Amino acid sequence: MSNSIEIRTPELPESVADAKVLAWHKSAGDSVVQDENLADLETDKVVLEVPAPADGVLEKILAETGTVVNAGAPLAVLGAALDGGAASGDQAEQEAAEAAGDGAGRPATEPAADGNGSVAMSPAVRRLLEEHDLDISSIKGSGKRGRVLKRDVLAVLSSAAGAATAARVEEPDTVEADAGETIEAPPAPATPATSAAQPARQERRETMSRLRARIAQRMVESQREAAMLTTFNDADMSAVLDIRRRHGEAFEARHGVRIGFMSFFVAASVAALKRFPVVNASVEGDEIVYHDYYDIGVAVSTDRGLLVPVLRDADRLSFADIEQTIGKFASRARAGTIGLDELTGGTFTITNGGVFGSLMSTPILNPPQSGILGMHRIEQRAVVVDGEIVARPMMHLALSYDHRIVDGREAVLFLSEIKKSIEDPARMILSV
Repeated sequence: MSNSIEIRTPELPESVADAKVLAWHKSAGDSVVQDENLADLETDKVVLEVPAPADGVLEKILAETGTVVNAGAPLAVLGAALDGGAASGDQAEQEAAEAAGDGAGRPATEPAADGNGSVAMSPAVRRLLEEHDLDISSIKGSGKRGRVLKRDVLAVLSSAAGAATAARVEEPDTVEADAGETIEAPPAPATPATSAAQPARQERRETMSRLRARIAQRMVESQREAAMLTTFNDADMSAVLDIRRRHGEAFEARHGVRIGFMSFFVAASVAALKRFPVVNASVEGDEIVYHDYYDIGVAVSTDRGLLVPVLRDADRLSFADIEQTIGKFASRARAGTIGLDELTGGTFTITNGGVFGSLMSTPILNPPQSGILGMHRIEQRAVVVDGEIVARPMMHLALSYDHRIVDGREAVLFLSEIKKSIEDPARMILSV
């Protein structure tokens, strides 16, 4: 078709080399409208949508699901709607059916033909005929001049399926003897009931998503390239819990978001990073790159894997700003609509395994960062306070760090600073 449009892979974000066709939402022969999402492309960080550039019919898919494509690679061919748009899609079929008949009002029975004399049909009709090995001449068309529409083919298929089902239902469970007498058909042999007693041992394989493969690659790189070590401490969460209990409702009423634990830990991490800037640094070759800004990554679990959106300039954000931004990031990360620029460039990361019940873990560095803080579940534990054993809500904290540039002393003191800020939040307000 002369006015066909070739749909190509859109420009990929910087640092992304290629993408994989994750899913097609339309099939060849389907009608589409402009800006409708035709397919999803998966990169190693985000899922990109491929919108339709115009109304029309998806003539052909050039890159099937699972194909790896580069920017600008052909994905599909989009054709203009047949007959000026009057014969594509369900609405077009209805319009064609209503317009059936010749100029004098008499119904036409001869099927429409193209310029070469062959019967004209939409891509959807052609695909159905090919899939089910049907002859178009055996189908009565309800369209203009007897044109066979998609619904006509579906009606034939539906009738055939119904007849086959009826035949199976009405088939007698008897056979006829030569003398005309009816003999009961022998019962079908019983299937041994072994599957319930001995279930089959099965296994299945599936290709890693690009995100999962990228996560695996980065985790291996982190273990191989960094001299990673982890130090531990714990924090009494009583003060934070008390603030949330006393001011939680007022905070939510004013800011439209609940006050969580993450805002406290982001603020505490920023305060500690200011005191120990090497934990906020990274290694490039034989140089240490110190960052005078605080872009804090917050790990978010999604169905596709772990994503780490970045809070830019976290030192300038209020608790409400932090909670609102994290909420938006989490929703968009799980919906697959988060931007690549929002997932890159962090200087320090916080991960909260406590939401899944983790008591203790050793988080893995997010390269090229030199530090990652691990939060864990809160549980009542016996601790000694002023010489007395009392029950307090305690959380284990873990700091993994790159021992190439962060010494053990700095790591321990850094984590101790976070513990102090969490146990006495006023320190963060007064910057002491």
